[in-house]
Amino acid sequence: MNRILLPLLTTILIAGCTAPIRVHEVEAPEPRPRVVSPAVLKAAAHPGNHGESDIAILLDGLREAARAVSRGDEAATPEYNYLTSRLVERLIEADVRPWDQSMRVRGGSVDYLLRGTQPADLADPDREFIPTDRLKFSGRYAGKTGRGQTSGIGAPLVTFLSEDARTPMTIPHRTVTAVVRFKGRLATVDLLDPFELDKVTFGGRSLPLRVDFNAPVAYILSKERIDRLGLARLIDPVRYSDTARLSALQPYDPDRIPVLLVHGLKDTPATWAPMYFDLMADPAIRERYQFWAFSYPSGYPYPVSAAILRRELRLMRELHPDHKDIVIIGHSMGGLVSRLMVTDVGDRLWRAFFGKSPAETDVSGESRRLLEASLVFGARDEISRAVFMSSPHRGSELAGNIVGWIGIKLVRFPATLADIRDAAANVLSANDSGSHVDHFPNSIDTLSPRNLFIQRINDYPIRRNIPYHSIIGDRGKGDTPDSSDGVVAYWSSHLELAASEKIVPSGHLSNQHPQGIEEVRRILYLHAGLPHRPDVAIATKTKRRECHSAQIECP
Repeated sequence: MNRILLPLLTTILIAGCTAPIRVHEVEAPEPRPRVVSPAVLKAAAHPGNHGESDIAILLDGLREAARAVSRGDEAATPEYNYLTSRLVERLIEADVRPWDQSMRVRGGSVDYLLRGTQPADLADPDREFIPTDRLKFSGRYAGKTGRGQTSGIGAPLVTFLSEDARTPMTIPHRTVTAVVRFKGRLATVDLLDPFELDKVTFGGRSLPLRVDFNAPVAYILSKERIDRLGLARLIDPVRYSDTARLSALQPYDPDRIPVLLVHGLKDTPATWAPMYFDLMADPAIRERYQFWAFSYPSGYPYPVSAAILRRELRLMRELHPDHKDIVIIGHSMGGLVSRLMVTDVGDRLWRAFFGKSPAETDVSGESRRLLEASLVFGARDEISRAVFMSSPHRGSELAGNIVGWIGIKLVRFPATLADIRDAAANVLSANDSGSHVDHFPNSIDTLSPRNLFIQRINDYPIRRNIPYHSIIGDRGKGDTPDSSDGVVAYWSSHLELAASEKIVPSGHLSNQHPQGIEEVRRILYLHAGLPHRPDVAIATKTKRRECHSAQIECP
């Protein structure tokens, strides 16, 4: 036993210690002098810690650069952006926030009145700001971070809140762009939300805003290492029960369609970073969609995780009753959780397990509440499309072999679920359903092809007016339908009535493979009524003959 467990645990722990993305704070690259004197740029790069005088030097240089930009001299833009970044740094270091309170600054030729504006949700004195030109990312996810950058005017910033200063619905990290404009002696530092506008009026001209859409997510992933929660939450889900939540990755917008990302077993929302970075680089996606992520302890049986997601969706609806219908995307076990969001079951699963209706079943208290939340449900009305990536709809053989057995032994069984097991066992011991409960399943159990829930749930079709798509890996062997992604076989992930099915040459992480990401892009274009771009289109096997319902859109 130890000869099996020790290598497995060692491999898992080593993998968990490797950060998928790392951040390093570096010296910002100094631009070539064009309109600002080299002395000002040097002073900006190496301030003298003189407080107001350093701010004054930056304002003098910025005014010269702003005049040149207003005249149409594009060569001055890098100097303007660089000096704006350094000004924000100096203001934060001096604990001066002009967007909270105006101040006077004595410059070399002008006594400035410094003011500022900011989005309402940033009005928190505990917020930190870091110019993105000081951030350098490395690691296996880092290569795509730069794709979210746009050229233009302004200083892109990462703004974030420490964990102590956050509320449950706070967006702890986001991107803003600082723009400094001058009118006489008035200097205004505006923090602009690039999700609200992509251009800014500057010197009577409309100029594109410089933005870094990916830096905030990359920064928070590297600093907080949520990827390390994956194994811990699998092994001891109750200990991390308070980490289950639905979070927005950007400011809420009632005009954008939510895309809800649901991770799988031994995973966290960090698994979506490569896809998120790629999609956020697409202006059409940014304009039409907003991204949410569901994070949960994956040691729970996945019907329990689905019940938690339903709770979170209700809370999101209460907070934002005007949000558009959701596109849900689930990877691996997250696909099974997602499927329960679009499937009408009612109390039929309960009857299948207990042989009687909920009203006739003698289970009470917390056990009954959790059982009903997990077994009695219907499709969520706010979800209008689903995408399943490498999802074991009929289970995975790995969950039933020695690997699954070891995993089952590692996962700590929650006391609450033990109570449910005992209550269910008492009811089932002599009923007519033929069911027998001597072991309440954890997440790995519920992924076994022999698990009763995973067998029964396939008897209930996905709601007919919700189109759904399958993205499946074959490890590059091209042997479908006899293929597997190494974890899930094609016979398990294939859905006969899917609106489309894409086979990608990947292992189990089809959500990180370029072709898997492109297929998600295609589906989002389809959902938004856009023609897919020919330069990125990848041929997709579309099952047109099966899109028989007028309410199901076929690509």
